[in-house]
Amino acid sequence: MLGAVPAPCRAPIFLPDALERPALVRELLERTAPHFPVQRYFKSGAEMRAQSGPAALIIAPNFRADWATADSRVEGIEFFLENPRFIQAAARLFESDLVRPWGVYSNITWQLPFDQGGGHTDVPAFVGVDRRRYPTWLLSVMGHSRLFEKERVEIATAVAWFYRGKDGGFSYWPDGPDRPPRLHEGDLFNTAIMGDNDRMYHRVRPVGARKDGMLSGMTLETRLEYDGGDDWAIREAGETRARMRFDALRISVSWKGYVYRDAEQRRRHESEVGALDLDQVVDRFDSDLTARGIRFQAPADPLHDEAFVEVLTHAYVREPTVLAVTAPAQPAPPPPLGSASLRASLASKPEGGSS
Repeated sequence: MLGAVPAPCRAPIFLPDALERPALVRELLERTAPHFPVQRYFKSGAEMRAQSGPAALIIAPNFRADWATADSRVEGIEFFLENPRFIQAAARLFESDLVRPWGVYSNITWQLPFDQGGGHTDVPAFVGVDRRRYPTWLLSVMGHSRLFEKERVEIATAVAWFYRGKDGGFSYWPDGPDRPPRLHEGDLFNTAIMGDNDRMYHRVRPVGARKDGMLSGMTLETRLEYDGGDDWAIREAGETRARMRFDALRISVSWKGYVYRDAEQRRRHESEVGALDLDQVVDRFDSDLTARGIRFQAPADPLHDEAFVEVLTHAYVREPTVLAVTAPAQPAPPPPLGSASLRASLASKPEGGSS
């Protein structure tokens, strides 16, 4: 895989206490069940490889729920979406107090006893091109290519954990994909890392013991269901495939917020001044691939042409080359909550943007 030169990322910030009331996360998980496999985000193996690296499309016991997007919110999500600890850390990360929270989603993993991929970055956003209109694989490739930095909208991401197991840690590459990763593992519960995750590679560490294997034969219709008390089950078409207690579920929740350089950049994003369209995106890829001597067939339907997806993936997407973990090391914590940097724009709720 050729890959583009990776963009440098900002140094992440460690939050030793993510939430004031972490028990609310469990309440929300129970209330919003059932949960479906994360692979529902992809329509093909080619799309998954564009975002997550060169692996087969396997349906694994890793479930996701969108709790807040640009277009919708579940009831009671404000405690997480508008968490001042996240807003302050995002402001510090990108050196701007113009923070606009917009996204929250959960990841629930059970008995997945190997590293989840070789390391990936999150889905970026660009003026005119975001998740509301276009598939996440395209946004991911655009971010890796570094051909659209003028139109990029910065996103701060906090990953918070609500799991008391000693496994299921978090590998991340703040020094770049060709340097050793760092590891957050062990006492994960109610901690968080605020990062530039659209540029910082990261992955989930093994969950559960390898000797216990992994549930196979799952499909996109498999459901993680709440049975009351501490009891959960994985089911499909009414058949129970596995049962587990709540403490066996590795829970992480991601928070996302736009961070604007200044009021003018925010205005341009929200009004879509200078917005990209699909033809411009394809033309920019075409020019760059041609200049690099990469031959390809111009797609009639670029969003669904798997051969075109594979060409872009091979040209631009890369994974970390160094996987050996260094000694655990946490980023520095943020300043006190009373600092002057906490002037985020909470009063203006999300009206658009990506989800």
